[in-house]
This record gives sequence, structure tokens and C-alpha cells, in this order.
Amino acid sequence: MKDIISGSELKSMFLSAAASVDLNKRQINDLNVFPVPDGDTGTNMALTLGNAAKELGKADDSITVGRCAEIAASALLRGARGNSGVITSLLFRGFAKYLKEKETMDGLDFAMALGEGVENAYKAVMKPAEGTILTVSRVSAESAREACQETTALEAILEVTLVSARAALEETVNQNPVLKKAGVIDAGGKGFVCILEGMKAAVLGAPIESQESAGAEEEPNVPVDLSNFTFTYDTVFIVRKGPGCDVNEYGRYLSTIGDSLVIGEDDEVFKVHVHTDTPGAALTEAAKYGTLELAKIENMRSQVEDLAAGRKAMSTDDLEAIEEELEAGEEWTPDDTRKIAAPEKQYGVVAVCAGEGIAAMFRDLGVDELVYGGQTMNPSTEDILKKIDATPAEVVIVLPNNKNILMAAEQCKPLSDKQVVVIPTATVPQGVTAMLNLDPSRSVEENREAMTAAISGVTTMQITYAARDSEFDGYAISAGDYLALSNGALYGTDPSIETLLRSLAQEARDMHCEFVTIFYGADIDESQAGIASDIFTEVCPDAEVTMLSGGQPVYYYLISAE
Repeated sequence: MKDIISGSELKSMFLSAAASVDLNKRQINDLNVFPVPDGDTGTNMALTLGNAAKELGKADDSITVGRCAEIAASALLRGARGNSGVITSLLFRGFAKYLKEKETMDGLDFAMALGEGVENAYKAVMKPAEGTILTVSRVSAESAREACQETTALEAILEVTLVSARAALEETVNQNPVLKKAGVIDAGGKGFVCILEGMKAAVLGAPIESQESAGAEEEPNVPVDLSNFTFTYDTVFIVRKGPGCDVNEYGRYLSTIGDSLVIGEDDEVFKVHVHTDTPGAALTEAAKYGTLELAKIENMRSQVEDLAAGRKAMSTDDLEAIEEELEAGEEWTPDDTRKIAAPEKQYGVVAVCAGEGIAAMFRDLGVDELVYGGQTMNPSTEDILKKIDATPAEVVIVLPNNKNILMAAEQCKPLSDKQVVVIPTATVPQGVTAMLNLDPSRSVEENREAMTAAISGVTTMQITYAARDSEFDGYAISAGDYLALSNGALYGTDPSIETLLRSLAQEARDMHCEFVTIFYGADIDESQAGIASDIFTEVCPDAEVTMLSGGQPVYYYLISAE
């Protein structure tokens, strides 16, 4: 029986835990009760733990237990997505704090570290509820500590912890009214059990392996429409930086001659991936910023034609690793920067949103930096932190505009040198109202209070679709049905979107709303939007109805009623 482990063995436990959650993420996602499409628990936990696995993969096997836990905790914090991801990061932040000076870890260390992690998570959650990941982790940590009275062998303590966690998970269905009504266990709690299962497998010498490349099959040749290519040449190259090199300036140039632009950099070089019709121009311009070292240019149209004809497409292996690294990054945009901007004013604002129309509106209202994300696309703490650091202000106000992004935004506070104020906006309409109530002449606390008070007067209505079959609040819901929500609560479901629009319009009329603003989404055309506007104008004759193209995904309509 394994009594004590080293830092490299703890590293294996974390990697196995990440693989375990990733392997089970679909099953965890299916436990989400509310049928709307969202940033599902399993996906968020898998991405969060995946960030830790990525960082630990770079660590030397000679690391201590304390250093291993520290690396994992830091990566989890920055990579945390959604509430479940943030809570997971909080658990392991306390876990790492206890193990800080440890060279090795036994069962008692594990139990005490887990206990400190649970305490850390409970302190950070404003209103901890029973029947969640918090409950499952707390019960299992208590059992682990009790078991240490009999033995301190890690393998034995981990087994007790897992058995207790599984029992606590089964009990969540009776502790949470929503789960009880749906007859399911808690998704976050299931994710935590998967973490422990992965850790146990590693301790037993059979760690769970990442499934990213397992079982990959060669895709059959299929016809491809060449008109889908905007640009012809896939261009990848490395430039060794020259004096005064401004990568962002060069990126702005590249964005005018191509797309699919990704730029990665370190202190000495920067690496570029771009699709363009003029690779020569891209390389010539690069010479202004340093010395070109390596380049690869491939004709994507020729490759597709070769594949369609059953021929092997040409490829160059020299930069394969570099291209993989670049394509794993985020698409570059001209305002993207990782540098900390010097303050030029007292207040700056970062807002989370999706859709060009909504993004343009936030810019018009004075938002400095935008984080692309929202429902189904929960950005990480690191994503938000980058934009905070890029905002040239002493105080940065963050509008998460989604309840599942709020905790990730809150985690930025201790990570930034700037003063960060998070306004708890749960929807885009609340974010707009908060922005309209920001007054640069007021103090930070006065603005916090005014903006928070203002969003409480906003009713947000939404129309989306059912992501899964469900029975919820008396509704028998079929996947693909239209769903109407009012302030986050299910308001109705119907195969007809116009029926739901009329129902929401009647709700706005009954609330005596004076202003109704409707943002129509990417899947709605102008004629359909006109029908929605007509319905609200007819049903709410005393309200000022405004229709705007939001371009948002997921939601056909976002409606602000005040």
C-alpha cells in the first residue's frame, strides 16, 4: 500500500484527475438541470483542470509536493471558467497553501490539505448552498481527517475520501430542491468525484490518460467547397525581435491583409500564423520588426484539391510543432495586449459580451476593453485579467454580464495591480444600465452602489432554445423547442417564437415598462426582427420600443424592459 508520495507522483495525480474529468465531461454536462444552452459544468471543469495539466506538463519531475501543488493552484486560478471551475480552483488553492513547505505527502497531509481547501472555498462563496460540490468536498474531507486516526497511508485515506464523496454525491439529490425535482445528482459534485477517481488511479499506478489523441481516426475524403477560402496561403513564420519591436503594430498591419491571425511571443522572438493572398508582403513587412528566421507557406486551395482527388497533400515538417503551438492560441485582434497599460484616467471598464452589435454598443458607451464570451463561452479568469491589465485606468470596473462568469471576474481582484471593481451584472441589459450609471465624478464606492442599485431595476427577457429534453417547473421540454426566460427564470416554452414574443410583450405591458430595447441575434434576419418589434409595439403602446442588431449567438432575442 502506498503510504507517501513525491512531487512527481502528485503531478501524476493532477494529470490523471484532469484526464478523468475530461473523459466524463459529457456525463457531467448531462446532469445540468436547466435546459438552456450554457457553459456546462463538465466542460468548464475540464478546461480549468486542463490548464493545470498543461502547466504541470512543463514541470520537472524533481519538484517537491509543495511546488507541484503551487503550480497547479496558480494554473487553476488563472484558467478557471464558470462557477464550477472557480470553486475547483479555490479548493486547490487552500490545498496548495497547506502543502507549501512539504517535500512529500502522506494521507494525513492529503486530508489536512483538502480540509484547508474546503475552508478556503466556503469563505469565498457568498451564499454556499447544500447539495453542491462544496457539500461533497466538505463531507469527504471530514471523513478523510477521521480516517487518519487509524492510518496515515495515502492510498487508504484516498479510498476513504472517495467512498465518502460518492455517498455525499448521491445525497445531493435530496439536499437541493431543484435537483430533487429533477431527480438528478449535482454536476459539480460529480466533477469532484471524478477528480478523486483520477487521483486514486494514479496512486494505484494506473493513471487515467488524456483522451485527446486516443482513438483518432483518419477522416475520409469529402468534397470541399473552395469558395469557403477567403485567402489562399497558410503562412507561418518566426521573427527574432529587433530593437523597439512593436508586435501589436505589426499585428494591425497583418489584420489588413489576411485573417485567422495568431501571434505568440516571448522576450526574444515572435511567431505568426496568418491566412493571406500576399505572403511576400507579410514577410517583407516583418523585416521592419526583426530578422526572419523560419517560414512555411502552403497553398490551402491546392491541398484541398489534392485531398479531394485522393492525393496526399504536401506538408513541411520543420515547423509542425510551432504551428501546433500557434493554433492552440487565441485569435489575435488589434486591441489584444498582454502588457499592463499605464493609468491615463481614474476609471476604465471591461465588459464581457458576444455579438458585434452588442460589442459596438458597449464601445459607444465608453467601455475600454471587451472580453468575447457569455453563455456557452465562459471566459477564464486569465482572459478577463488580460483585458483589465490592458485598460489604461487606476480603477477598472468589470461587467461580467453573466452569472456564471461573475466568480471568474472576482478572482481577478488579487491578481491585478489595478483596483478592480466587479459589478454583478447577470445579463447584457444589466451591463448597459450599469454603464449608463457610471459617473467619473463620483467616488469608487458611490459608483459601485449606484451601478449595483441601477441593475436591480432592469428586467431581462430572453428567447433561446432547449439544449436537452427536460421536465422543469411543470414544463415538458423537448430539445430544440423555443424557451422564454424572464430574469433567468423559465417563463414559457413553445414551438412558435412569435407566441413567446407576444407572451413576453404582455409581461412588459403588465409591468408598465416605459422603455423596451430588443437586441436580435445572429440567427434572426431583419424581417423577423421587424415582426418582433411590431408585436411589442402593438402590445405595449405606451412604451418606447427600440430594435437593435446585437448579433449575439445562442439567444435569438435579448430584451431589456425598464
